[in-house]
Amino acid sequence: MTDHARQDTIEQAWQDVVATARRTAAEGLVVGTSGNVSVRVGDLVLVTPSGVPYDRLGPRDVVAVDLDGRQTIGTLAPTSELPLHLEVYRNTPAAAVVHTHAVHATAVSTLVPELPPIHYMTAALGGPVRVAPYALYGTPELARAMLAALRDRTACLLQNHGTVAYGTTPAEAYDRTAQLEWMCQVWLTASSVPPLTPRLLSEEELASAATRLTTYGQPGLPRGGDSGGPPGEAQGGM
Repeated sequence: MTDHARQDTIEQAWQDVVATARRTAAEGLVVGTSGNVSVRVGDLVLVTPSGVPYDRLGPRDVVAVDLDGRQTIGTLAPTSELPLHLEVYRNTPAAAVVHTHAVHATAVSTLVPELPPIHYMTAALGGPVRVAPYALYGTPELARAMLAALRDRTACLLQNHGTVAYGTTPAEAYDRTAQLEWMCQVWLTASSVPPLTPRLLSEEELASAATRLTTYGQPGLPRGGDSGGPPGEAQGGM
């Protein structure tokens, strides 16, 4: 790749990072400057900066680090959750990561060790979504706990904290985040009608859904985007 082409790729990736970060705020998945978004471009990770409102970010505010966390582009400090993002990129095929403080997902993280399989879209995230034990934000301990919760999954909950989801694009990572928040809301709603308890899906039912989801959507169309339907179903390309 030529230097000019690489620069164009970085500029487009940064636009995607900023647009996705703004979307998390606009759709209520974060408050203020909480949460963060990143994209991997080769050996670089473009990530939102610490403490800067997303609506103030522009083309000149690019922040990039290498996979060891050394800053290579920009003067703004990277997000305090940089260890979390880097751990995902070092250990999964992720090309984009979204971290939020979504309300329903955070509430669920304080109640159970994993989100019960309330909906078949559980299968789209790899299975029942685990909760990583609490650790202080921005620490290696949190990053390690998150990685264990992500084993064979594309999303997890962080106890008393929020969500992490990854994908091949920022749109896909965002859609998985939105799907997780929606499922958490469904479970909390269904659980709030005592003495009734929600019916949960069996392993066999989830396996059947996982198989069916592999053929969902339109051949040749990119994953992610706004196609209508329940959160994550069409938007995540599932």
